[in-house]
Parts: sequence; structure tokens; C-alpha cells
Amino acid sequence: MGANHEYVFLGCYTGESGGEGEGIALLRRDRATGELTRLGVVARTPSPSFLAQHPRLPVLYAVNELDAGTVSAFAIAEDASLTPLAVQSTGGSAPCHLAVSADARHLLVANYLSGDVSVHPLDVDGVPGERCDLLRFEGQGPVGDRQEGPHAHMVAPVAFGPDVLISDLGSDRVWRARLDPVSGRLTLVGAAIVATPGTGPRHLRYALDGALLLVGELTGDLTWYRPDTSDGRLQLAGGAASSSDKSNYPSELATGRDGRFVYVANRGPDTVAVFAWEPDGGTVVAEVATGGQWPRHLALLGDHLYVANERSHNVTIFRIDPDTGIPQAQGDPVVEGSPTCVLRWNPVTR
Repeated sequence: MGANHEYVFLGCYTGESGGEGEGIALLRRDRATGELTRLGVVARTPSPSFLAQHPRLPVLYAVNELDAGTVSAFAIAEDASLTPLAVQSTGGSAPCHLAVSADARHLLVANYLSGDVSVHPLDVDGVPGERCDLLRFEGQGPVGDRQEGPHAHMVAPVAFGPDVLISDLGSDRVWRARLDPVSGRLTLVGAAIVATPGTGPRHLRYALDGALLLVGELTGDLTWYRPDTSDGRLQLAGGAASSSDKSNYPSELATGRDGRFVYVANRGPDTVAVFAWEPDGGTVVAEVATGGQWPRHLALLGDHLYVANERSHNVTIFRIDPDTGIPQAQGDPVVEGSPTCVLRWNPVTR
């Protein structure tokens, strides 16, 4: 792979979950132009709807979003081909997100339907072992058909420490748990965020200035939280992620490299909202059509934004204007069945 190119993996829904994907696909990305070239399917595994890479080893992890959830691990070769390493049960149903712990000793998986988080030890080669813990949550929200119980949607290890944030769509909470680095046991500390009832917390991310950003799948908004200097509590502010009259179910958010802009994918309106980020918070400055349907995931890679449109079966490409932060569509979309996750491969040396 030349200096001007890199690899990108795509997750998807396969037939086991009603999707049209075939497994984990591999693309080649031109760093200068942003162009994507599909190279083929590199792992045929059921519904790998979210992907993550080990931070120090050439290992790729994928959830298998099935009723009886599993997580799969693959060794990544220099040509980005994948070799299966392990498949482990998560002990829960419909795993939808996963992450490697801050110390890289464990893999954490959010099981959406069963509303719990599994923990798997990682050996020296990054291979996950059998589940060593399963942290269950309790709670519900006012949206009866979506919040009848807990629904863990994201696991976010806090950098340089044992804490893990877990967004729970069902209980309108972002939970804080503490991971024991030796035993792999997760201990629930409490609610880091108690969202407005009916929010449906989905994904979260820290802004460069330390604010915690959260998309609400059920309220269709982006909210942010900062410590109150008087008593340490978190203050809430936020705004709608779309001006469309259509129902909005935001999926993913991303922050620009310089911290000036935040991007939110809106399912329903099928747009990307651009928030200008300033000391007082975010203000919507643009809303751009994705060129597809049901944008489940987006990723900022260099000067380009890539949107995985699940229901139109394509990945669309945008160049980010460096001054305004607004995405501008370019080139032809890449056709891919039911795409759900875009992940750049960052090569690592052992």
C-alpha cells in the first residue's frame, strides 16, 4: 500500500439480521482525493454491525448482532486480509458496540436487547477469551415501545483510567462503571448523566474542550454536558439535530480534528447536521443531504467525511470545507449491502 493510500473496513447487516451485506468488506482509500475503491469481502461473519481495532496490535474486533450475541476477532495482515482468531459468546442479545479498555487488557461489548455489557480478557496477542463478567442494568423510560427496559448502546472507556461510560437508551442514563484490570469485573459506580426523560442516549463523544456530547435517538437532538464549577454537577445544554419535519433518529457523531465542528448523522431526514463548536456550545450552521437513506454511521478521515447509508446500500463521500466545516458531496458512492460502520485501519507494529 503506497503512501497515498490506506485501508478502510466496513461493517454491515447480513441476512441473519434481515440485511443484504455479506460480511466485513475492505476498501482502499486515496488520502488525497478521498476516493474509495471496493476490494471485496475479507470476512464472512454474521451481521458485523460495529467494528473496532486493538490500539497496539493488528487485530480487528466485530460484534455479531444476533439474538444470541457473539464477538469475533481477526488477525489483520499487511494487505488487510483477515484471519479468524476467535468467536466468543457475549452472554447477551443483539450486541451493537464494542471497545478495547484503556489498558488494552479487556474487550467490552454492549448488548442492546438484553441491556448489559460483557467483558472479555485479551491475551498477549489480543485474542478475546470467554466472558469474565456481564454487568446488567435496570431502568426504563417513558417511550413504551423503545424504553421498556435497559438497552446498552455504547461502551466508551475513559482514557488513562479504569472507568467506562455506557449509554443506555432504555433508562435515559449514561452509566459510569469501573473495570478491575486484573479480574475484569465491572462495578457500577452510578449515573454519570441523567438525561431528560425520553432522550434515548445512543452514542457519545468528548469535544476537544472536555464537554461530553450525547446524541438522543428518541428526541432527535445533540446535548452536551459540562461540570458546574460551583458544585461539580454536570450542566445540560443542547439543540435539535435536524430542522426537517420528518421524525429523526440520530445515530453517530464525530468531531473535527481542530475541534471547531461537530457532525451528527440523522436517520429519517437522511442528513448530516454540522454544529459549529464554541466555548458556549454548539450551533447548527448547516444540514447536508447524505445522498442515501438511513445513515447509520459516519466517520471523519483526513479531510473527508464518509457516511454509511444502511437502507440505500451505499457509502457516500464528502470533502470538508476547511473554513466553514460544511461537507460537500464528491464522486460516486460505493455500493455495499446494508453498511453500518466505517473503520480506518491504522497499521501497528508488534
